[in-house]
Amino acid sequence: MYTDAEKSTQPECGKLALSLGKSITSTEPTHMSSPELLNSLDAFDAREDDVLLVSYPKSGTHWLAGVITKLYNTPVTLTTPIELGDVSKLEELNQLSSKRIIPTHLDYNMLPQHFKSKKCKMIYISRNPKDTAVSMYHYYQENPNLPTIDTWTAFLDLFLEGDVVCGSWFDHFLSWEEHKNDKNILFLFYEDMKKNLPKIVKEISIFLGISISDEDIQDICKKSSFSEMKKDTEKENSDPSHTVCALTSNRKLIFRKGTVGDWKNHFTPKQNLRFEEVFGEKMKLSKMAKHLTYEF
Repeated sequence: MYTDAEKSTQPECGKLALSLGKSITSTEPTHMSSPELLNSLDAFDAREDDVLLVSYPKSGTHWLAGVITKLYNTPVTLTTPIELGDVSKLEELNQLSSKRIIPTHLDYNMLPQHFKSKKCKMIYISRNPKDTAVSMYHYYQENPNLPTIDTWTAFLDLFLEGDVVCGSWFDHFLSWEEHKNDKNILFLFYEDMKKNLPKIVKEISIFLGISISDEDIQDICKKSSFSEMKKDTEKENSDPSHTVCALTSNRKLIFRKGTVGDWKNHFTPKQNLRFEEVFGEKMKLSKMAKHLTYEF
């Protein structure tokens, strides 16, 4: 494990590799970042019709991907996150002839420049950080490719310090919030999808320029309910290629509860107070943070 001083001397790609791949010792095949891939990202040739699905881990990426791919009548390819894998990944993406739906957990500052210069459409989904932390904790507990964290208390400390896969939730959110007025970026909240999925599907279709009937929206929502997608995902578990998760080939780890407010079953009053203090300090200038929903 690097000290803070050592981390500060790492180049940006090294910091990302560190946050994505720290302490991973399992022999199970994974698709973690390689320095070569990270150094090559800015040379990646984005296409104007690329659609990026952006999120911090455990924020609803797979659910959102399932919704978006159902919107298209033409062939689309849902890839694994662009930053995970080795350098051959970029060549594979370049060879795809169909429209590309590309997930990423990168913060805005590390996003390949061509996606920005070509004004590719990007959809950023955020989930309240308390439920995100709980979901990530269980993901760590069940995923042999990630470090073993013995207790929820220990994990919460790491989460608040940003010492987990993909780094700080706070920094990630803030890096994208700076671009909340960019016309090519749509910001969504996981909790809004839970509350009114048809409304969000309509919003996404308008953003992507896809004409769709109310009847089709209802059909997509039925097929994209959390319970339905969890069931479909577990059926497909024998085929690891059917996943946008690069940290495991076990699709059963992708969908857990999907509820809003599960954090209340994990946080002690003292932990919640500490979380609120850290959140208040780090997010004091954020306007979008006021829209986060922690319970219904």
